[in-house]
Amino acid sequence: MIGRNESCGAEEIPTSYLTCLLYILEGWTGVEHLEEYFSYLAFLTWLFTPLLIAFILPAAILLLLYISIVILHVYKRRTDLKEAYLNDFWDGARETVATVWCVHARIWNGYELHGMEKVPDGPALIVFYHGATPMDFFYFMATVFIKKKRIFRVVADHFVFSMPGFKLLLDVFTVLRGTREECLRELKSGNLVAIAPGGLREALFSNENYTLIWGDRKGFAQVAIDAKVPIIPVFTQNVREGIRSLGGLKLFRLIYEYLRLPLVPLYGNFPVKLRTYVGDSIPYEPNITAEQLAEKHPYKKSHAEASCTCPWMTKKKSLAVQVLL
Repeated sequence: MIGRNESCGAEEIPTSYLTCLLYILEGWTGVEHLEEYFSYLAFLTWLFTPLLIAFILPAAILLLLYISIVILHVYKRRTDLKEAYLNDFWDGARETVATVWCVHARIWNGYELHGMEKVPDGPALIVFYHGATPMDFFYFMATVFIKKKRIFRVVADHFVFSMPGFKLLLDVFTVLRGTREECLRELKSGNLVAIAPGGLREALFSNENYTLIWGDRKGFAQVAIDAKVPIIPVFTQNVREGIRSLGGLKLFRLIYEYLRLPLVPLYGNFPVKLRTYVGDSIPYEPNITAEQLAEKHPYKKSHAEASCTCPWMTKKKSLAVQVLL
């Protein structure tokens, strides 16, 4: 082994620096054929890199959220002295954060919003399908805020409120825990409240067929009746093609049902085309029950046929989207 190391310095034997380094490492470690080990390691790296990228890309969304939080903190410190004199203290920060999300949406997903004129100036309950992440709804919120200066009061899962560093973001964008009283108060104050009835369970365990996982949840319909406001359906085409979850594995479903934490791996964040469609409003009717109103929702009507359509990149719009249009 020493002889091989010495040969690296001999002028008559041409050899690369990498080969010399391997010979030296073999001498130090006592392990032979290191070159073969490194070649095998390089092969494994080449083989699994696409898979690793697929699971790492969803973290970009979380990174963008923390960038938004940093922007808010910087804005807060910069304008502390003006706080007492401004009626809408956070509007500038909201505009900045919304712009960041709109730029990301346009570049990464070629995002389009159809039917924004159907978003009313008064109160309404926005009901949307929950993708593996709410990224499409972030795009929707940002676009509506920039174009119409309207803020959605979004109902979020309880675990979101325990995420480190998120308190300022949730406060500035008025994210709700989703109690009936809280939603009613916001609607009666003339605000827009947004909710995904399927919630986190739908996000993690729905699939490429856009299966609805609402169970018996009709509380959103009762809130709309009590507040006497219309329901507006919203759906994003290809949202399940951008990011998917491994929720189809029973192990992750059991873990979620036991711990109530979203410990389901996500993969993707592929740059697919996203189009959000705002549907016609379902007007308030005084003599309708929550059960009837929930069944009247276009997602419910279209679920049976929509679940039979494979919504891949070249797919036609699912029936859910057709109803919205």
